[in-house]
Amino acid sequence: MLLIGGGGREHALAWKLRQSPLLDRLFCAPGNAGIGEIAECATLDMAEHKAVIGFCRNNGIDLVVIGPEAPLVAGLADDLEASGIKVFGPSRAASQLEGSKGFTKDLCAEICIPTASYARFTDAAAAKAYAAKQGLPIVVKADGLAAGKGVTVAFTREDAEDAIDVCFAGTFGDAGAQVVIEEFLDGEEASFFALVDGETALPLVAAQDHKRAFDNDEGPNTGGMGAYSPAPIMTEALSTQVMKEIVMPTVRAMKARGTPFKGVLYAGLMIKDGRAKLIEYNVRFGDPEAQVLMMRLKSDLLPALLAVAEGRLAGITLDWHDEAALCVVMAAKGYPGAYFTGTEIKGLAEAAADPQVQIFHAGTKRDGMRILANGGRVLGVTASGRDIVEARTHAYAAVDKIDWPDGFCRRDIGARALD
Repeated sequence: MLLIGGGGREHALAWKLRQSPLLDRLFCAPGNAGIGEIAECATLDMAEHKAVIGFCRNNGIDLVVIGPEAPLVAGLADDLEASGIKVFGPSRAASQLEGSKGFTKDLCAEICIPTASYARFTDAAAAKAYAAKQGLPIVVKADGLAAGKGVTVAFTREDAEDAIDVCFAGTFGDAGAQVVIEEFLDGEEASFFALVDGETALPLVAAQDHKRAFDNDEGPNTGGMGAYSPAPIMTEALSTQVMKEIVMPTVRAMKARGTPFKGVLYAGLMIKDGRAKLIEYNVRFGDPEAQVLMMRLKSDLLPALLAVAEGRLAGITLDWHDEAALCVVMAAKGYPGAYFTGTEIKGLAEAAADPQVQIFHAGTKRDGMRILANGGRVLGVTASGRDIVEARTHAYAAVDKIDWPDGFCRRDIGARALD
């Protein structure tokens, strides 16, 4: 197998896949210091599709799993499949569900998926005129991929206009060439995942993450500062509604368009009064949600991913541990703004000595015997427990054993579940 990516999501997937008796050899490109302990890291530029295909042929790769969204939106899955290589991950056309917020909103309007009202624009004046007529707060989004930085919840007219100007000024490159303006949805967020083979969808357990950088949901938005599963708010009735009104209509619509979705569909939800609305789609596992999902997954992951790639998901089932899982992200000080790399992290072995703890590396590199920070989000300290309380206790006990003065974490991961 070849696993594309080098973050915490990929380390969690590699950790779970490594447990499969079907797996003989696991490569990861580019990987990180933690992944390097369980897989062979390869120096490959995921943007160079011919090089990736050549690597697969030279190493007899049977299945490629693409972790991040950027290579999916760039069509890596298409080029691999065209070369006869099996791949877990959607095509370029199907990846528009994440690659273009406007595409997804138009699809929702077409097939009546519950979501926020919206409008999309290609020039600032029209966008500002529309925003001026809407209630506050209002949400301004760059249409394309902007590394999690293209979304602004504007509480004043000035904030909305500034966000529109930032997009059209080229701050996010091509991602900001179009802007989507949405109604603000309040409620409680949850992350819902389903494996999809183009026609069949298999729901996974739900999770909740924490996007803000600091305790009490304060500070700037990030890629995610922690997560936990199960999500108490995701009742069986809600899960049924999400599959019936959101996931399956999307799967059927994408197939009808001739662009079937194959991979993992991640629905970001807003829940209020017992009903879910779609905030947005992602076309890959969440990070850090993947860390808690892999901790809870009892079944072998590899057969399910292969079934998706081969279009035979019907009949596949997955078993889950009843235990809860919770992940605390340790990030470099300054993240999501400017931060330093190359700082040393100590105490990882002591922190991982607890059998209920797994430390997933997100942004690390090895320097001899030393582990150095090499990104914004650096570690995902993940633990299991009988419930969220126990998982949280083990996770923070492990965090406290890690000697990294240049890092920080939130201290309230899981607080909503406890409330």
